[in-house]
Parts: sequence; C-alpha cells; structure tokens
Amino acid sequence: MSWEEDSNWEASWWGKVTSTGYYETTKQVITYAPRMGIIIHNDSQGPHIITKGSILDVGGGPTSMLLLAEGYDLATIVDPCEYPKWTIERYKEIGIEFIKEKGENLLEISQISSRVYTECWIYNVLQHVEDPAKIVSNIRKVSRIIRVFDWLEVGVAPGHPQNLTRDKMDEWFGGEGSVVQGKGGLQYFGIFLGNHYEDSNISS
Repeated sequence: MSWEEDSNWEASWWGKVTSTGYYETTKQVITYAPRMGIIIHNDSQGPHIITKGSILDVGGGPTSMLLLAEGYDLATIVDPCEYPKWTIERYKEIGIEFIKEKGENLLEISQISSRVYTECWIYNVLQHVEDPAKIVSNIRKVSRIIRVFDWLEVGVAPGHPQNLTRDKMDEWFGGEGSVVQGKGGLQYFGIFLGNHYEDSNISS
C-alpha cells in the first residue's frame, strides 16, 4: 500500500469518532499517559492532566490527550488525516491549534519552525507513518522534552506500514526507552531530550 492508502485506512478506522474515540481515550488514560510520565488526575468531572508551557502533539488524531489537559500556554496538534469536522471544531472551540499536515513536514510549517515547545507528545503514531526517523528528527528540533509511547513488533499491515523495534526507537530518540509486555502487546515508552532541553523544564 502507498502512504496515502495507509492514511485513508487510518481515517476510515476512526469512522464517526464516537465509539472509536471513547476506546482510544480509555487507552490513553489507562496505558499511554502513565507510561509517558503524565499524571492523570481524577475528580467528579473525570480524568484530567495538569500541564504548563507549550505542548505539541504529533499525530494526536481526533481525540488528542490535549482534550484532557489544562494549564498550557499553547497547545498544537499536527496530524495529516481527514477527520469529521466536529472533531476539529471541538479543538478550535477550546483553543487547541490543529494543523493538518504530516509529521515528516513539521519543519516546513511556519508556525512550528519558529517555536520551541516545552514538551512534545507522540503516542501510538510511528507505526502509521511514512518516515518515522524523519518525524523523530523533526520533533527533536522543536522540543525541550519528548514523551513517547508506541507498540513494538506488531508487523506490517494496512494502516501500519512500520514495524517498530526497540533498537530503532532508541536510535531515533537518542536514548534508552523502557520495554514491557503489556495488555495489547509489547510496549515502548520513555521521556527523551529534545535539542532545546533545559533542566528546569522537566516535569512529570
């Protein structure tokens, strides 16, 4: 399959983003966020995330974890897929910037190339992309720290053109991620340094 076909497959999987959106958010709260060092706070209104500074979510899709976040100065999602209009309008309504573009082209986006983000979040994404090494190189150039979660060794299939391995992920992110066998498969996760790392910006 071409990347365009894989991208269309992914958008089709989301459908109306009703039950799929709930399913993905559940995985974010239970698995992705804790593995990425993101603390989930629960109260009578449900789960939420306390952040600060600026957050870039690469491949955040129609149900980004930024929907659960508060406290940021700037929140940006970069994702190339075509999603139902209501999901994009929801982001706009609460002040989240959505840019429909490939992560491979991150540095060609004028708003992004001139910024340094406090954090970049990338989760359950790199299996789905055309050039994961280039995407990671790009986000390192605009970030202080990078929080990562993905699935390893799931094989190549429609919508999943990349078979990720621990060695590849460590090489791309310039560090050693953690790997555990969890529900759903082999999980890779960690917090890595971007090119603009400053010690005072580490938070978890």
